[in-house]
Amino acid sequence: RRVHGGLSRVKMVFCLECTQEATIGLVERFGEYSGTITPGMNCIMWPFASVRGKLSLRVQQLDVTVETKTRDNVFVSVVVSVQYRVIPQQAKDAFYKLTDVP
Repeated sequence: RRVHGGLSRVKMVFCLECTQEATIGLVERFGEYSGTITPGMNCIMWPFASVRGKLSLRVQQLDVTVETKTRDNVFVSVVVSVQYRVIPQQAKDAFYKLTDVP
């Protein structure tokens, strides 16, 4: 290996990853979580690192129908709306613990 000007000539392949507004990406390096990328253009060292998934930081709504029985033996169906959002500092937990990742 020749050294020219104090720098070795190692060829690296970089990949530009574009992340949409209000979205963050989770980066894995050698199959292990290594960090998150922010909205905009990001440089990833492919094939060593890749974007495993993306999470929206917007408020999302989940509608759930709950059926329950009252004290006077009447069945009542109630629609419950749950609003949630991902906290950027806990994106790793939101992705790996709450989503079905193979």
